[in-house]
Amino acid sequence: MKVDKLAGERFKEKPSDCVVDSHALMIRGGYMKGVANGIYSSYMPLRRVTRKIENIIREEMDAIDGQEVQFPVVMPASLWSESGRYESIGSEMARFEDRNGTPMVLGMTHEEAAVHLVREYANSYTKYPFMIYQIQTKFRDEGRPRAGLIRVREFTMKDAYSFHTSQEDLERYYDVCYEAYNRIFARCGIPEVITVKSDSGMMGGSVSHEYMLLTAIGEDSIAICNECDYRANVEAAESIIENDCTGEDRPLELVHTPGIHTIEDICNYLNTPLEESCKAVIYQKNLTDEYVVVFIRGDLDVNETKLTNYLGEEIHPGEVTDSCGLYAGFTGPYRLDREKFTVVFDSSLKNTHNLSCGANKPEYHYKGLKISRDIGEVEYVDVAKIKEGGICPKCGKHTISVSRGIEVGNIFQLGTKYTKSMGMQYLDSEGELQYPIMGCYGIGVGRLAASVCEAHHDEYGPIWPMSIAPWQVELCCLRADDEECKALSDRLYEDMNAEKIEVIYDDRNIRPGFMFSDADLIGAPLRVIVSPRNMKDGICEITSRDKTLNTKISVDQVVDFIKKTIEEKLNECK
Repeated sequence: MKVDKLAGERFKEKPSDCVVDSHALMIRGGYMKGVANGIYSSYMPLRRVTRKIENIIREEMDAIDGQEVQFPVVMPASLWSESGRYESIGSEMARFEDRNGTPMVLGMTHEEAAVHLVREYANSYTKYPFMIYQIQTKFRDEGRPRAGLIRVREFTMKDAYSFHTSQEDLERYYDVCYEAYNRIFARCGIPEVITVKSDSGMMGGSVSHEYMLLTAIGEDSIAICNECDYRANVEAAESIIENDCTGEDRPLELVHTPGIHTIEDICNYLNTPLEESCKAVIYQKNLTDEYVVVFIRGDLDVNETKLTNYLGEEIHPGEVTDSCGLYAGFTGPYRLDREKFTVVFDSSLKNTHNLSCGANKPEYHYKGLKISRDIGEVEYVDVAKIKEGGICPKCGKHTISVSRGIEVGNIFQLGTKYTKSMGMQYLDSEGELQYPIMGCYGIGVGRLAASVCEAHHDEYGPIWPMSIAPWQVELCCLRADDEECKALSDRLYEDMNAEKIEVIYDDRNIRPGFMFSDADLIGAPLRVIVSPRNMKDGICEITSRDKTLNTKISVDQVVDFIKKTIEEKLNECK
C-alpha cells in the first residue's frame, strides 16, 4: 500500500468536538469519519486494526471449542416478547414496523437469537455443553454517545453464548472463558486490563465480571482495594459503613430552618457533620410514577443501579409537586406516610442517633433523630455508592480507592433466565425435562481498538502494538526525486512484500517533517528511512514508533532485521 493512494485526510489540528485523545487521533489520522451522533464510517487503517482484533478473538474462541455463527441484525419483536425484554428495555432499543406492519427491532444484543437458533437442536443432554459465538454489527440508541468509539450507537461486537446442563459445568467453562479473555487482551497489547465484579444489568444472571482498562477518561468507576485483590464496579460494590453510636441520646427537636434546602446547608446551620444527618433522595418508578423515598446518611450518594435492582424496576429522579405529600428539601422519615410511598432506608443509617433530617414541613427540620426510637423497626438495604477510603468488603480495611475505567469486555453467568422464558428444554439422562444453563461473553471490537489507542499514544499519534497495527512497517523515501534513493526504496518495498511483511510505503515528494508527521498518525510500530545521506554509507535508518529502537542497518540486512524485530514484538504481545 502506498500512502499517496490511502483514502482519508491526515491533519495536525485537534478537532474541537473530540474530548478524548483516541477520538481526536483517529479523526486526525484518517481512521474514521462521523456520520451521525455515535455512528462512524471506517477508513482502511481502522478496518485493518479491527480485522486483526477480530482474528485474535476468533483464534481464542475457536481454541475453547467455540462455533462461529451469525445472527440477524433485524429481528421480529415477538422473539424479544418471549423473553420479556421487548417491554422491559427502554428507548435504547430501536423499534420499527416492516412493510407488513410486523413489529421489528434492531439487535442490541443477541441472547434471544442464540436461544432461538439452538432450542430445537439441543433437545438431549448428549448435545451439551457447547458454545456459539458471532462477530456482528449491533445498534443501541445510546442516550449520550461520546468519546469516539468508546461509546457509540452502532458498533461491532463479539458475543458468545454457552449452554450447560449444570451450574458446575457453567462455572468450569466460565473460568475457561475468563482465561481466554486474558489472552485476548494481552495479544491486543493491553495486558494491564483488570477484571472487576459487576452488575448484570439488563442481561440478567447472578455472576458477572467486567474487563476494565484503567484510565482517567473512563466512564465507569472502579472500587479497588489496595491491600487485597478486591475489585468491583461501584455499581456492584457493597458499601460498608460503621457508625459509632456512643454518647447520650438527645431528644427529637423541631428546628425552624427558613431558606435551607440542602443537607449541606442544614449541617452548616446546625454546626453538625454530614455523617450525623439523614437526607432524603426522591425518585419515581418509570411505569407507575409512584414515589420512592430513599433515606441515606448525608455524606453518601445513592447507587441507582443497586436501587433499581432492589425495586425490580426502572426509576427516574422524582418531580416533587405541591400535591404529592413530599417537600423538596424538607422530607424526612419521622411521621412520613410509609404506606403512601415506597420508602427505602440505606444500611448507612444502622446504629445511628442524633441525626438531623427533614420534618415533612416547609422550612423545618428535626435534630436528635434516632431511627430505632422515633420510627421503629425498619428494613435496611445497601443502596449507597462505595466511597474513596471506604471499607473493603473482602478484607475489612479502610483501603478502597476509586479509579476510572473503560469496559472492554464482560462475561455473565446467565443461568436459566432466557431458556426458561423462551421454553428451551432438553431431556436429561433420567428422561426428565430440564432447562439449560447459559453463559454470555462479550467484547466490543471498536471500543477495544479505541481503548488500545487511548492506552498507547503520544501527542503525535497512536503507538499501535505490533499484533493489531494497521501496518507493521512504514517505509519512508525522503528524496523521491533522487533516482538512487527512489530505486532503493522501491526495491525494499518489493522485498518486504515478497516476505509477507505488512508495509505501507510513502514515496511522496514532500518535506521529511510532513512525512514523519503522517507516519506518526498511521502509527506503524517500525519505520525504515531511506535517504541519500545514509545511502552513501550503505545503510538505512530503522526506528520504532515507541522510540525504544533507533539504529542503522546495512541495506542488505534491512529486510532480515525487520522480520526478526517483527517476530520479537509479536512475542511481546503473547
